[in-house]
Amino acid sequence: MSTAAARRFSVGRLSAALLAILLLPLCYADEKSIVNQKLEVQKHLKRLNKPPLKSIKSPDGDIIDCVHISNQPAFDHPLLKNHTIQMMPNYHPGGLFGGKKMSRGGESKPKSFIQRWHVNGRCPEGTIPMRRTKGKDLIRATSMAAYGKKNSQAIPKPPKSVDPDLISQSGHQHAIAYVEGDKYYGAKATMNVWEPRIEQSNEFSLSQIWILGGSFASDLNSIEAGWQVSPDLYGDNNSRLFTYWTSDAYQATGCYNLLCSGFVQINNEIALGASIFPVSAYRGSQYDISILVWKDPQEGNWWMQFGNDYVLGYWPAFLFSYLSDSASMVEWGGEVVNSQSDGAHTTTQMGSGHFPGEGFGKASYFKNIQVVDGSNSLRPPKDISTFTEQSQCYDVKVSKGGDWGTYFYYGGPGRNPSCP
Repeated sequence: MSTAAARRFSVGRLSAALLAILLLPLCYADEKSIVNQKLEVQKHLKRLNKPPLKSIKSPDGDIIDCVHISNQPAFDHPLLKNHTIQMMPNYHPGGLFGGKKMSRGGESKPKSFIQRWHVNGRCPEGTIPMRRTKGKDLIRATSMAAYGKKNSQAIPKPPKSVDPDLISQSGHQHAIAYVEGDKYYGAKATMNVWEPRIEQSNEFSLSQIWILGGSFASDLNSIEAGWQVSPDLYGDNNSRLFTYWTSDAYQATGCYNLLCSGFVQINNEIALGASIFPVSAYRGSQYDISILVWKDPQEGNWWMQFGNDYVLGYWPAFLFSYLSDSASMVEWGGEVVNSQSDGAHTTTQMGSGHFPGEGFGKASYFKNIQVVDGSNSLRPPKDISTFTEQSQCYDVKVSKGGDWGTYFYYGGPGRNPSCP
């Protein structure tokens, strides 16, 4: 080897060595970041998933943990440390069981609803079923702190007029019926369940009841229940039963299902966050669910019932400020996230993905919508109004009569020739 060639070889080796030295901290930093993320994920999983007495593998891929009722997430709340679980509401609203204000111990009809995980087992008495959170669920979230939470842009506020700029800023769109101007102590509805198509994984489509108190600023109280498709939250496109609550307009308090302390579950048969099956088909069979949320006039807790037979649990009154008294607004309907990728409206569907005008078997509906009044009685809502940001994308049409009482069709396809 010539002297020049040797010199070039030596310089090349030196450059490679220097490059390796420079890259070493970066590699170490990346490795440290990965390790830290894994530790953070494990820490959150330990907090979210409670030790099960039994675990059941669902055909849809979920794992349902049967957790002792006294070990559920609600009791991580400092104000629930010495809480005595209320195993039944003191009163159901009048009109629910043939017009009587049913006290505890009332008979109910035979149970018929089955969640998918029931195929492989049931949770024993004294436990509650919890959908297990997996590491990949947390990694999909924008942050560990954001997992299981809505953002403040989700506030379903029906304004007097709609500013298109506000629509694009919020990213959330609604098609709802609502009542306000009175004191409300609960609400009920039957809604058919669909499996709407979601365009982007960070979008969702849901149909629910909102029980609202306070202003639509930083102090909004909200209790919510219904069904949703949310790929980011659950990792699939299944329609799932869900609840949500907040006492500060989705800022620091509240969460979906049992992903934080708050909701106290007493039922061992229905898992919040578990998939609903079967779902409705266009021009085919229609499947619906009934949800009732009401305030126990004796204890002041807000209870939730699924169908005619499953009293799921309650939100303790102390979680709320305004709702510790009553709600000032009730809403029923749909919500989607419109991320407007490439500047175009999302094709994420609301409900069936078809407009209300198509009617039964094609459009999604809420029927027998009712509110609970100050005498703890269910009654049809008075002076019902509707709201949608862009009716050419998602719409809502209210009607009444017959066995359906007060009802409405709602939903839509999102982007279409009239909604670019």
